[in-house]
Amino acid sequence: MAEITAAMVMALRQRSGLPMMDCKKALQETGGDEDQAMELLRKRGAAAAEKKAGRTMAEGRIGSYLDKEKAVAALVEMQCETAPVSNNPEFKTLADNIAKHAALAGDANVETIGSEKFIDDQGKTVQDLIHDVLNRIRENMKIARVARVAGRSAVYVHHNGRIGVMLTVKGEGGDDTLLNDICMHIAAMSPLAVNREQVPADLVAKEEEIAREQILASGKPAGLVDKILIGKMKRWFSERVLIEQPFVKDDKKSVGKILEPAGVEIVTFTRMQVGEE
Repeated sequence: MAEITAAMVMALRQRSGLPMMDCKKALQETGGDEDQAMELLRKRGAAAAEKKAGRTMAEGRIGSYLDKEKAVAALVEMQCETAPVSNNPEFKTLADNIAKHAALAGDANVETIGSEKFIDDQGKTVQDLIHDVLNRIRENMKIARVARVAGRSAVYVHHNGRIGVMLTVKGEGGDDTLLNDICMHIAAMSPLAVNREQVPADLVAKEEEIAREQILASGKPAGLVDKILIGKMKRWFSERVLIEQPFVKDDKKSVGKILEPAGVEIVTFTRMQVGEE
């Protein structure tokens, strides 16, 4: 058997981030071959993931990536078991790296992204990256959601890492600060859609039905019902439709009125919050 020196163990520890004894045992089992030892540790990481798979993952964070030159962006929700791990620098980097992969190389399919070769290291899959971090942190983790957009975009992740927003716009106007402010607004106000046309018709019809019944039950004259209904629905849309919502940094103007002079129009947005569908 090859002699396992302290230098060999230290080299593997620096490469894997795992405890010295784990590294020494892996080197002993692989005859001192560092690459084989690393692969063995990864496999054990995968086995550890399987053992932990049934444990509840109620915490996590949003990873993000934006490439302005290539006009692509992505958000990823990574779930884990505990709040300390969600704030672990390695976990944060993992989430952002997976978002980068989704933006530049993946198809943003949560079911298949794990098996894809990682864009920055074709020797590893995305799932290998997760196992490597799991192996060091010793807590279950997984990709819960992935979203990708193409076009002029902006991304924002709230300081607690639990809410992320990504939007796409058309038009050359507006600067990064404006787009970031709109992302922050979406994070805070959680709109349903960009405009009325994007709100599901069945949801609007149901709300109109409820509002009409409330008006009739209040005893208002039948001739005023339609007029009152218009006002109630206007308020309902102003609470749920992005461009009609009062802007969080100037509630005397709607988001649409803020965007209008800038010459930019929101096409779509994605809001991710850890643990929400």
